[in-house]
Amino acid sequence: METQTASGDTLAPWEDATAKPLISFRDVSKRFGGFTAVEALNLSIYKGEFFALLGPSGCGKTTLMRMLAGFEAPTTGSILLDGVDIAKVPPHKRAVNMMFQSYALFPHLTVAENIAFGLKRTAMAKADITARVEEMLKLVQLENFAARKPHQISGGQQQRVALARALARAPKLLLLDEPLAALDKKLRQETQFELVDIQEKTGTTFVIVTHDQEEAMTVATRIAVMDHGRLVQVDSPDRIYENPNSVYVADFIGDVNILRGRGRTRTDGKVEIVWADGQPGLVGTSDEPLDNAECALAIRPEKIAISSTRPVQDANALQGAVHDIAYLGNTSTYHVRLPNGQILKAQETNSRRISKRKYTWEEEVWLSWSETAGVVLTR
Repeated sequence: METQTASGDTLAPWEDATAKPLISFRDVSKRFGGFTAVEALNLSIYKGEFFALLGPSGCGKTTLMRMLAGFEAPTTGSILLDGVDIAKVPPHKRAVNMMFQSYALFPHLTVAENIAFGLKRTAMAKADITARVEEMLKLVQLENFAARKPHQISGGQQQRVALARALARAPKLLLLDEPLAALDKKLRQETQFELVDIQEKTGTTFVIVTHDQEEAMTVATRIAVMDHGRLVQVDSPDRIYENPNSVYVADFIGDVNILRGRGRTRTDGKVEIVWADGQPGLVGTSDEPLDNAECALAIRPEKIAISSTRPVQDANALQGAVHDIAYLGNTSTYHVRLPNGQILKAQETNSRRISKRKYTWEEEVWLSWSETAGVVLTR
C-alpha cells in the first residue's frame, strides 16, 4: 500500500531528509537475563504510516511493540514519540493505544459500551462521548450492532469493535498485535483492506506486528523485516519483494528460487554466475562489482517462463523435467527438477479455462528468464 496526497502524488516522508519522525528508536537494546531480544536497533517511523514489523517467532518484533506500548522498558537506548523520550512514561499516560490479538472485549458490555469504555475514564462530557461512539460505529460500519453483546456478532465484527475502541481516544499511534490471526483466510483478506481504509480515513499512525508476509505486503507503507533482534531490511513492500538485500529477506518474503555459485562482473557490467558442473553460466545484474565471489541468484517463480522448446529471447535457459504440479486455480506452479537434482519453481497464470494440462509429470521442459529478472545477492 502507498500513502498518497490529495493530488495523487506518493507520500514517502522516509525519503525526505528534512521530515521529522513520529517514532524514533535510538540504539535500543532489550535483554532478558542473558538473552538479547533486541540489539542496538535504530528505526524511524513517520506520521500517517501503516508500518509493519515482520519476522518469524522470536525475532524481536513483539518486544519492540511492547516497548512502544510501555509494557517493557529498553535495557539501553531511547524511544522518542513526537520528540519526547517515553521510556519513563507509564502506558496509560502515553498517546498510544493497542489492539490485542484476542480483542479483549468485555463480554457483559454492548458494542457501544465497549467503545465508550476508555472515554468514560477521561474528562470528556457525556454528550461528547455519545457523539464519539457514534462516529466510531460509523467508521467501522457497525451502527446497527451498537446494542449487541460481543458473543452476538461475528469474529470480523468483534475485530472492528476492538479497532473502534482503540481509536476512540484519538491516539497518535495505534499498535496492532497480530490483529487478524483469529479470522479465516477470506475474511482476513477482506479485513486487511478495511484496516487500510480506516487508517487512511483517520490519519492515525498504525504499527502492526505480524508473521504473515501477505498481510504485511497488503497493508503496509513500509515493512521492517527482523531476524534475531536486528533489522535486516526496512523498505516499501515492492522494493523488499523486487530488491531484497539478502538471501534471508528474499527467502522470507514470498516464494523464490535460490541458485548459489560464484560470480564475476563482466566488461559489460553484467554478472556471470557459475553455479553447477555441466550447467551453463547464468547472467544477472548487481549493484556491486564481483570478482569470483560467492553469491546467490534469487528469481521469483512468476518471472520464470516455461516452454516445451528452447527459448531464444531470454539470456538464461535451463532444461529439466516436471517433478510436481501445484494447481491453485488462478495459477499453476511447476516444480522442475534440473539435471543436478535441484528443483526450480515456475509459475503460470491460468488466464483461460483449461481442460488439459499444458505440461505433465516427467515431461522435459525449458525454464528461462531475462538477465534482469533475478537479483544477485552477496549475503
